[in-house]
Amino acid sequence: MKKSLVIIGGGEAGTYTLEALIKKGPEIFKQFDITLLKREKRGSASICAVPPALQGIFRMDEVVELENPKYFIDHGIDYRTETEATKIDLEGKSVNLSTGEKIKYDYLVIGTGREPRIPKIEGKDLEGVYTFSTIEDGERIEAAMKDSEAKNAVVIGGGSIGIQTAIAFLKKELKTKVVVGHSAPLSSMLDPDMGSIVRESLEKEGLEFIFGKDFSINGDRRVKSVIAGEDKIPADIVVISRGMLPNSDLAKKAGIEIGETGGIATDQYMHVKKNRKYIKDVYALGDCSEVIDGITLRPRLSQLASTALVQAKVIADNLVGINSSFEPCLSPTVATISNFQVGSIGLTSDIAERYCIKIISEKKEKPTKPRFYHGRKSMVVKLLFDAYSKKLIGAQIISEDMVADRIDGLGIAIKKGMTAKELSKMEKSFDPCVSLHRDVIIDVAEEAIR
Repeated sequence: MKKSLVIIGGGEAGTYTLEALIKKGPEIFKQFDITLLKREKRGSASICAVPPALQGIFRMDEVVELENPKYFIDHGIDYRTETEATKIDLEGKSVNLSTGEKIKYDYLVIGTGREPRIPKIEGKDLEGVYTFSTIEDGERIEAAMKDSEAKNAVVIGGGSIGIQTAIAFLKKELKTKVVVGHSAPLSSMLDPDMGSIVRESLEKEGLEFIFGKDFSINGDRRVKSVIAGEDKIPADIVVISRGMLPNSDLAKKAGIEIGETGGIATDQYMHVKKNRKYIKDVYALGDCSEVIDGITLRPRLSQLASTALVQAKVIADNLVGINSSFEPCLSPTVATISNFQVGSIGLTSDIAERYCIKIISEKKEKPTKPRFYHGRKSMVVKLLFDAYSKKLIGAQIISEDMVADRIDGLGIAIKKGMTAKELSKMEKSFDPCVSLHRDVIIDVAEEAIR
């Protein structure tokens, strides 16, 4: 007899779970009747693609629906849009829907995603104030940018999404300021000395930053200004982009345990737990769940599509009886910021200090190709090593090319426990059109040894 599988959430977590199951082959549909519940009207899309679309790198309509529901419906999946799960009954093994229906499940996957972190201040609900969490948010911001009366924009938040959005405003010739709560932009990815490289470059392009000041949003019916410290900034458009919170309320109301990060706690098989006991037929993944950090071994959030993709494969394996586990993760991150590619993996200095991990760090800037190669680019690399074990525990890179592959390679080095000495002796491929004999990563490792 076929089992009923219900997936709550049609974002990347839910979509990746469906794709992982489909890849198991036609036999999967002899084992399961699959239902996916998605409160939005359209199929899955990549929120990370929206800021580049705002910048005009590609059209918004090219990213608003990367996975059409018809693809899954054609595979025999009951894919329900504009349908929200309102209650989970773990004892009765059922889910209540916004349509008034109640559906039973044998297995349940929770992928309810995230929600924007919105400050508790007056003015956040004024017209012209936007958050950045969904494709619909991106479309509303795009429409506001096209308003000929819009002259001034303020972005509240210095993460990659916020800065990429600020660059989009700048390209539309709006006078733009970014209000950052920390001392440097991109603080979740970069140490302040690395973040300052990005800041200085963007300031030359005309972007203005305000750091470490309390703020408020002012206006009547519509936003007029943002107050940051003693500065009153005119604003026709305000975007709040201060990070994301796990959307774990539905699970919490069902009695599912929520971790210290606010995300759903799971075991290595992605099972949720209630009353200190894991539930073998209920899973959670993606932005609504917390993970274990691969270095500190403490709970954290990893709200990345790459994390959800691996978790989806683990859940799909376990659903069909293949023993599979999700390892502690390193959360490799890369973002395109104007002309720069910015990458990070592992710990930053701030996180290392928070967990009392003494580090040795080194930084160096060097070209990526020989001096005779015309148009060569520069690369800044910072590596963090544990002061006692000498193992690599963090890496940050800024360049105009080849960042993502290097971050991924350094992720393997961290997982393998490579020391500075081992990294300094690592063989590197060479061709004058793509690389140097003495790579900057080798140089940084050698400096750390000294």
